[in-house]
Amino acid sequence: MKIVLVSAVALIDIDGRVLLAQRPEGKSMAGLWEFPGGKVETGETPEAALIRELQEELGIDTKASCLAPLAFASHSYESFHLLMPLYACRRWEGTPQPREGQTLAWVRAGDLTSYPMPPADEPLIPILRDWL
Repeated sequence: MKIVLVSAVALIDIDGRVLLAQRPEGKSMAGLWEFPGGKVETGETPEAALIRELQEELGIDTKASCLAPLAFASHSYESFHLLMPLYACRRWEGTPQPREGQTLAWVRAGDLTSYPMPPADEPLIPILRDWL
């Protein structure tokens, strides 16, 4: 089974809320909410992938030094196995804007379970909630 490496980030605002993005129509798992991020390209570190993805998806800039490793998910889907490190980030430049048709929501830690997420993301919620 193919292993897919994806980096994700919990962007945490000054009020302790976490940014979630809803997958747009036309993508797999459309309508589900997820932590921003994306696939790690060949030769790219997970941190570099996040910096690139945050610029492409949300129009914000951050640095590797602002990304704190928090947890990871390891989940088998039907046609691949997902390995996804989750970072926490409290410092970035710019205001997150949906650049790829997604809907964004700032969510309090206690409300994260109210947002349907892909199976790989779900086990990360209690870890993030306890950390916050």
